[in-house]
Amino acid sequence: MFKTVLMIEKALSDADVELVTTLHGEEKVSFVVLMQPRGKQDELLRSLDDVALGHLDKAVHEHETANGPAVAAESLEHSLRHLRQAGAEAVGQVVEADPLDNLRKVVEETSADEVLVLTAPHFVEEFFHRDWASKARHKVGVPVLKLFASEA
Repeated sequence: MFKTVLMIEKALSDADVELVTTLHGEEKVSFVVLMQPRGKQDELLRSLDDVALGHLDKAVHEHETANGPAVAAESLEHSLRHLRQAGAEAVGQVVEADPLDNLRKVVEETSADEVLVLTAPHFVEEFFHRDWASKARHKVGVPVLKLFASEA
């Protein structure tokens, strides 16, 4: 069985579940999902990303979309349920602090084969290599693949 640590920041859509569960063909996959909701500290970066993508209306209302702990827990449960329905084993946790340190620990404890970072485009962070995937490559000893979440 292929062991994957999956970092997400919002609930998985059906398209996201299909993407991550079919990456390895017919091989069975086991997921440890780390839900790291983007909070107030990322508000400015999200607004800049929205402007870069031409979504000015989203940039104006960015402060209204921060996820609280309850929303994060619901999003995680939704994602785990959909991964299981797709035939994968899945467990997870909401990560509130030090997501990359937590990632390294989970990779070591589970002997994970890879890390998938499923995120919306964050152009400012990516340009400066401050996004999760770029940082994770320096923290874990397994391949790190960055995928873009669907907009649905």
